[in-house]
Amino acid sequence: MIKERINELVHILNEANYNYHVLDNPTITDQEYDKYLRELINLETNYPEYKDPISPTSKLGGEVVDGFKKIVHEVPMLSLSNVFNEEEIRKFDERVKKEIENPTYVCELKIDGLSMSLLYENGVLKRGATRGDGVTGEDITSNIKTIKSIPLKLNEPLNIEVRGEIYMSKKTFEKINEEKLKNNEELFANPRNAAAGSVRQLDSKIAAERSLEVFLYNLPNASNFKIETHYEALSYMKNLGFIVNPNIKLVNNIEELMEYVKHWTEFRNTLPYEIDGIVIKVNSLSDQKALGLTTKYPKWATAYKFPSTLVLTKLKDIKFSVGRTGQVTPNAILEPVLLMGSTISKTTLHNEDYVKELGLKIGDIVAIKKAGDVIPEVVSVELSRRTGKEIDFKMTSNCPICESKLVRKENESAYYCLNPHCDAKKIEGLIHYTSRNAMNISGFGDSIVEDFYNMGYLKNITDFYKLKKHRQELMELEGFGEKSIDNLLEEIELSKKNSLERLLFGIGIRHVGFKTAKILSKKYKNLDNLINASYEELKDINDIGEVIALSIIDFFKNEENVSLINKLKEYELNLKYLGGFSLENDKINNKKFVLTGSLSSITREVAKEKIEYFGGETVESVSKKTDVVIVGENPGSKYEKAIKLNVPIWSELEFLEALENKEKQ
Repeated sequence: MIKERINELVHILNEANYNYHVLDNPTITDQEYDKYLRELINLETNYPEYKDPISPTSKLGGEVVDGFKKIVHEVPMLSLSNVFNEEEIRKFDERVKKEIENPTYVCELKIDGLSMSLLYENGVLKRGATRGDGVTGEDITSNIKTIKSIPLKLNEPLNIEVRGEIYMSKKTFEKINEEKLKNNEELFANPRNAAAGSVRQLDSKIAAERSLEVFLYNLPNASNFKIETHYEALSYMKNLGFIVNPNIKLVNNIEELMEYVKHWTEFRNTLPYEIDGIVIKVNSLSDQKALGLTTKYPKWATAYKFPSTLVLTKLKDIKFSVGRTGQVTPNAILEPVLLMGSTISKTTLHNEDYVKELGLKIGDIVAIKKAGDVIPEVVSVELSRRTGKEIDFKMTSNCPICESKLVRKENESAYYCLNPHCDAKKIEGLIHYTSRNAMNISGFGDSIVEDFYNMGYLKNITDFYKLKKHRQELMELEGFGEKSIDNLLEEIELSKKNSLERLLFGIGIRHVGFKTAKILSKKYKNLDNLINASYEELKDINDIGEVIALSIIDFFKNEENVSLINKLKEYELNLKYLGGFSLENDKINNKKFVLTGSLSSITREVAKEKIEYFGGETVESVSKKTDVVIVGENPGSKYEKAIKLNVPIWSELEFLEALENKEKQ
């Protein structure tokens, strides 16, 4: 199985290399390529006996097309290793520090273009070449000469080789595609493809019309010019008349490095050209030499790749799960993929209609993104990637746990298991009761609740409050002890003091989410008042309506539910709304907030709770009615939309300051 997977990955990556480097027609995304390459490196490391002689991990890049003269690079043009998050950047720094004391780094924007080498003799441009496979490139001199920013003659009569990146600006890219659209021609997919296709035109007149640009980033034989650092080499090239990116920065430590990364992660969309990451290089050339090279990468440099906001991966299977209400949900089982800093291998597909609308088949290549920058979801199918081996989706007709026949209710997309004794429903209900927005009983992970259920300690909500009778038995269970059990029991006791809205959400009334529970608790003040409310009264409350009102009435008519409430009263749970407070004309009260990106010092759920506590409201999408967008790390399209609509933007720090000021009042 391992050997077959290695062979499959080798085939996928070699084919991708050919399509990308030779044909300028990528068939998979960079993100997919990185994912497959990392998997292959990991497998070859653990199973070296299965490594294929033609593995792309042994090569330096793509191949050379036959239409251009082949050029051998005197100094190979190596690739860079990739890192994908802060932890991996810090590990790179730690590896360098094992060999080098107090290293400094040069940070550069990773221009999304085509690498090239320029050779000058006596200060005159002799040759321009593509990177090719890293050892042998393509002679593109005639096209290189058409790039206005590349000097045909230097300020000094030097013999020198320099290297850089050919790119196309966003503005030029848009202009060219507008022309192609008018002429009914196939559009370029992105500026990188447009630049690569332009450089490889056999007719240099076409290349000249494409308005290509270049940034220089490397001087291979810098020591020949008595240069001691990479930063000095960049300045030297600039003095010779080459264009060096103005956003390059010399940093003294890992913290300054991370500040640079975070800044350009946030502001990369403000640049007039595309970047797909940050290149990090040890500054000292002698330190670079000491660190050396692997067969493919320099050990003194790496490239941080920006988190993908939308990635492609394979839909391996669709499995069904049962929720606390009995709703049976199809779930996508995915080839693990990195998305905005986290590995995604599973996500909900909501219901049968959602799957059919997308046209999903098992085996499809699908696009996924994070809804609200948090929850991963499948958004589309790559129909062009179908092979004919995909399997049609079929909604299950029976509960995957108890085998009961499922029922699709009128005017709903979901199927339900109606068996009141279904174990899955009961377990999910208990897990929900302990969750953060419900009773917030810390320590009860899903597996603990399931174990306690299977052992007979938890069968319904009231059993949580009986657990203290079993303290000695629980302490003797494997994996538990006196301290852990006492902590659980203490959390259960604390939950009795929660405000009414938590209990109301926790007991699982259909259609009553946390926000609705808060509205009802504020209005009725205690549970008995809510129980005695009429249908007419409930349906007229803002944000409640007929469906929720009917669900509440039905819940409290059920004898088992009435019995549950009476038992909770016996266990002395608080059944009153304890309330928050809000002040008029403050920064939060009566305002709509949108959260985007990852918050570092507060979770998204806590942020929402704080906003609601102080009289604000959180919404999912940005519009002209939005009052504030709160931006964390790696913000998504909501941040860009806020800028377009001139919606006020708060950093995480500004949000925390608003909360702090509010709580002091």
